[in-house]
Order: sequence, then structure tokens, then C-alpha cells
Amino acid sequence: MSNHPLAEVFGFPTTNLSPAAERFRKNKLCPYNNKVPSCTKDRAKNPLGVCSIYHGEQLAITCPIRFRQDWVIVEEAASFLFPSDTAWTSLQEIRLNDVQGKTAGNIDFVLVAYDGVGQIIDFGSLEVQAVYITGNVRRPFTQYMSDREANQDMIWKSTRVRSDYLSSSRKRLVPQMLYKGSILQTWRKKQTVALHRAFFETLPELPEVKQEEADVAWLVYELDFIEDQNRFQLVPYKTIYTQFRPALQRITTPEAGSIDKFVNKLQTKLDKKMEDNYPPDAPTLADIINQ
Repeated sequence: MSNHPLAEVFGFPTTNLSPAAERFRKNKLCPYNNKVPSCTKDRAKNPLGVCSIYHGEQLAITCPIRFRQDWVIVEEAASFLFPSDTAWTSLQEIRLNDVQGKTAGNIDFVLVAYDGVGQIIDFGSLEVQAVYITGNVRRPFTQYMSDREANQDMIWKSTRVRSDYLSSSRKRLVPQMLYKGSILQTWRKKQTVALHRAFFETLPELPEVKQEEADVAWLVYELDFIEDQNRFQLVPYKTIYTQFRPALQRITTPEAGSIDKFVNKLQTKLDKKMEDNYPPDAPTLADIINQ
């Protein structure tokens, strides 16, 4: 378990102070194929260059651009979406509208298959799911950047920084699948979702099917530490194949807890309310006379 909340800053572990790492930090560059050379997370002029954080003994990828290392995610997505001999490319940030012209959001990547004259013959989606953070991560980031050599192993106790998997699934993953995913499902287009292993393992167990029966592929990745490079490498962990609606229903259906515990909670609340609101015993006339 690390005392340092930050795992990677501008693409390198906090303990990596090599010339290459320092070059990226000095110039605020992104090594993972951002739309521009610079990191643009949170803000353009003073970006929050945190790619991943520590969550206990695990790492959590907090920046969606981090998944673009070596473009493994689009290659794996294409292998599910299209036959192996298909010519394809990827298009980024494509807005998806509903029948009324209202936006359902942007699709992170639309992979398009095309024929010999460049005409689209098929397409599918790739959504990338990073993790929300609880706590102020900019404070330890600023502290680290102020003196990287002194703070490479700093013990950070000022603010608690953790990954928020529950909000990541409820506020991001589920709405994306409900809105954008439902439209793609209506069009009978396959979908892929790339996410970190630690995030995926917080989801309920999804009903799996054979690859040829699936319309959604969950591309699960983890970060392997390469010791001789002092860097983390994004590597495939496993792929889960599901059908759209059973998977969505499983994610959106909470597992019921104990009804007895809930009734006990209600009873406690009711008892307290009755104690607070019950009028005090009024003295009778006999009590007053006998005083």
C-alpha cells in the first residue's frame, strides 16, 4: 500500500525522475495520444496531469486518455466489431442524437469499416470508462510538482484521495449505456467498453455469452509495472462478452439487503419519534388535591 496518493503523473510513476519523465512534466505533455500533445485534463493552461492514483493496494485509472497507450483498445475493439480481414479506422468524439435531434452524448470512438472505395459498410462504438475521484487530488499534485525529488515518496495525510467506483458506474457508465447504448442497440450495432480491472471488479457479475452471440464486449485492462523502465504498461486482462439488455439490467438492478435490518431501522426511527412527540403525563385532579 502506498502512502503517496498519486501513481502516475504526466505518464510516469512519481518515483521516475528520468530525463524523459521530467521532460513530459516540465512541458505538461501527454504520452498517451491526447488530441493535442499537451495534457488537457481539468484545464488547458494548468492541467491536472494525474493519470492514475493508488486505491489501497490497487491502482485506479482516473484519466480516460490513459487507456490510449499504444492504441491497444481500438485494436481489440475492432477485432470484436468486424471480421479479421476488414479495413477500418476510428473516429473520435462523435455526437449521437435521438430522433428529436437532442443529443444523447458523444461516443468516445466510432470504429468504421469501409470498402475499397472508402464507403462505410459498418460501424460500432468504443466507450472508455475511467474512475471518478473523491477528495482534492490537485493539492497533492501541486505539492508533488513543486519538488518532485523531495516528494516522490511523500506521505500525504492532508486530504483523503480515493477512487469513487459507485459514482463512476451510476453517474457515468449506466447513463451512457442507457442513452447512447440504447440507440446503438436499436440500430443493431455492436458496442465495446474499455475499463480498468479494479473498476470492472466492483460491478455485479455479468451474464456472459459466447462471442458470436454477444453485442457488447467488455475490454478489461490492468497496469503492469515494468521494473527496468520504471513505468506502468496497459495490458489486456480479459474480455467479457454479453448481450446488451441482460448486462444493463444486471448493472442497474441493486442486490437487495436484509429486510430485517431495514425493519429494525424503521422501528428505531419510529420509537424515537414516538418518544419525542408523546405528551407528558398530565396530573389528575386527585393528584393536585392530595399534594
